[in-house]
Amino acid sequence: MVQLLRPAQAGTLESNDIMITVAPGEAGGGVVIELDSLVMAQYGAVIRQTLADTVAVQGIADVYIKAVDRGALDCTIRARLLAALARAGVISEGVIV
Repeated sequence: MVQLLRPAQAGTLESNDIMITVAPGEAGGGVVIELDSLVMAQYGAVIRQTLADTVAVQGIADVYIKAVDRGALDCTIRARLLAALARAGVISEGVIV
C-alpha cells in the first residue's frame, strides 16, 4: 500500500470547482472523507464514491480527504484529487484515472 508523505491540496473555491486537501490518515483508519458541497443532497454519494474509487485505484489505504465542492464535474473531482495526491508525493508516474 502507498502512504502519503505530507499534506497537500489542489483546486479552488470558485464555481464549478472543488478544493481537495489530503493528509496522512491513521494506520488502519481507511479512507476518511469529509465533504462539504452545494449539491450534497443530489450528488453527495456520487462525489464520495468518486473520491473513494480514485484513491483505491492509486493503492492508497489510509488517507484523510477534505473536499469543498462548488458543483464540480466528476472529471474535475478526479483531476483535483490526483493533483493533491501528486503534491503529497504519492503519485510519480503511470497515473491511472
